[in-house]
Amino acid sequence: MSLVLDPTAQDLLFREARTANTFTDEPVTDEQVQAIYDLVKFGPTAFNQSPLRITLVRSPEARERLVQHLAEGNQAKTAAAPLVAILSADNEFHEELPELLPHFPAAKDLFFSERPVREGSAAMNAALQAAYFIIGVRAAGLAAGPMTGADLAGIQKEFLDDDHTPLMIVNIGKPGEDAWFQRSPRLTADQVITTV
Repeated sequence: MSLVLDPTAQDLLFREARTANTFTDEPVTDEQVQAIYDLVKFGPTAFNQSPLRITLVRSPEARERLVQHLAEGNQAKTAAAPLVAILSADNEFHEELPELLPHFPAAKDLFFSERPVREGSAAMNAALQAAYFIIGVRAAGLAAGPMTGADLAGIQKEFLDDDHTPLMIVNIGKPGEDAWFQRSPRLTADQVITTV
């Protein structure tokens, strides 16, 4: 095999990784979330723009407000998860570019002065970072339950502002009883890869 990553790590991060639908009641600590972020922040983004923002929903009142915006099939598992994160894209990420891209601070105004350009770039790069975040949750020995079945506009109004676009909700914790659905098929390399 051509991979240098240890097979156990390959299994943890990919082959045995599943979307969790139930969780134990073991808490997820701020220290665990910090460790996850401190790992995944190094994943590449265009211009190092790093537009992902993470809103942790910890209080019972906030959880109740969030659950009301979720599709019916996502409500119970989110209400019971030890931790829930709202992952969003910061459409004003360009304000951080002089710090994040010190060798090219002019990129802020040269490429991202227009809001529609920023929104498109923020959505793409924050989605990329969201994928890193999910893998980071797995690297911490936890399970992730990412969901997009929600009233994202309602979540934005309830928890964010006009400069932050919600991308998904992620339930986080140790997997509980019957946490997994059956593994669905995947496309083969021959179905996906084309050489020109």
